[in-house]
Amino acid sequence: ITHTPVQKREEDFVGILWFLSSIYEEEEKMAIDPRQILGGILTFTMFAMLGNMVKRDHFDNPIIYQGRVTEFQAVEFDKVEVTKQSLVSVSRNGPWQEAGNELKQCWTRPDSVEHSKGFITFSLTNGPEYHVSQIADAVAIARYLGAKLVLPDIRGSKIGDSRDFGEIYDVEKFVESLNGVVKVVKEKPSEISKFAVIRVPNMVTQDFIAENIKPLFKAKGNIRLATYFPSVNMKKKKEKNALDSVSCLAMFGSLELQPEVREVVDSMVDKLRTLSRKSDGQFIAVDLRMEILEKTNCQGLSGEKSCFYPQDIGSFLRNVGFNTDTTIYVTQRKWHKSLDALKEIFPRTYTKDSIIPAEKKAKFLSSESLELEKAIDFHICSESDVFVPSISGLFYANVAGKRIAAGKTQILVPTERDTSSPTTNFISSYISKKDHFVHSCYCEVGAR
Repeated sequence: ITHTPVQKREEDFVGILWFLSSIYEEEEKMAIDPRQILGGILTFTMFAMLGNMVKRDHFDNPIIYQGRVTEFQAVEFDKVEVTKQSLVSVSRNGPWQEAGNELKQCWTRPDSVEHSKGFITFSLTNGPEYHVSQIADAVAIARYLGAKLVLPDIRGSKIGDSRDFGEIYDVEKFVESLNGVVKVVKEKPSEISKFAVIRVPNMVTQDFIAENIKPLFKAKGNIRLATYFPSVNMKKKKEKNALDSVSCLAMFGSLELQPEVREVVDSMVDKLRTLSRKSDGQFIAVDLRMEILEKTNCQGLSGEKSCFYPQDIGSFLRNVGFNTDTTIYVTQRKWHKSLDALKEIFPRTYTKDSIIPAEKKAKFLSSESLELEKAIDFHICSESDVFVPSISGLFYANVAGKRIAAGKTQILVPTERDTSSPTTNFISSYISKKDHFVHSCYCEVGAR
């Protein structure tokens, strides 16, 4: 006789009950306690139910992350304190967090001012994470001095590597956004050949402008700024001044990608979301560039690691509960053998080379297009559902600023794997302490 699986389990269970009842009838002969018989019935019933669950594939999607956060020490991340904070309840797809609170612009647009005859020039260097800071400083200085700002060019890391501002950014939107705040001219006057050069620290202060830049501007009439970064200082300002609104506008409201670059970024983000159907279109972006990591001493002052390799990132994401089906984008330019360790844990790991539109590869991934690649990375990391930096620095800080302004607050700072607390997760202190400069510019809806 052929039995269905359900019939077979029912017959097995009836047989078990018959066996137990026969024991009960002979209990006095065998001196068996009825409570033992009841315990046996309950035990066999439990196993029968368990077998039924297995047959119905109740365990086809085991959940590794159980949603409980245990105590774990914060780690040093390039002098940026990292704190622990629980994520939202976890689904079978991983600990994805909902978007943060809606933010509103807290700065007021400065009034229009009269402009002097002098000009200020500068260049954008080292990638978009530097560009946003360089723009903010240059606009603040030009505003303070009443000078005209010459549209900057973009310099690469190699001598002679230069491109026009409009090859990456939208010129018209940049000029329009600063209309009335500073006067922007697209080219420096041909009759001016010499500019006095002055080095300017990032996040320049009014005192520095008054004491060091203004006298030179009055004496020379035209100056060229060379911004340097003595430290990564993107902390929220304790005291506000008249230039803060100008800096906020320049940093968060002036730079937009030009249409072709924007189209490439959008197509890559769409591709990543298509590849992430098992996690409802959500994906993780990891800033992981081996050429930087290999030149960095990863030992922090406290003895803890201050930067993380592909294997570290993979272990960390797995331990905080992300499913192995999770899609991960890494900023590494092309595939590096070290990424094999990450891909072994998360097979859906991609670089630009594998998801950029085929017709755009020649232009955007050539040896001369490094600045375009940096722009792609910066914006994908700003728009992903989760951002994970492998090393602290300005990329991490300025991506965090754009994400906070957009309400994308799931920024996870990795730590060394602790097998005793696999459900621990770490949220950037820029989020948990609200101490990023962006919090000087944006407020939560309803806050003053």
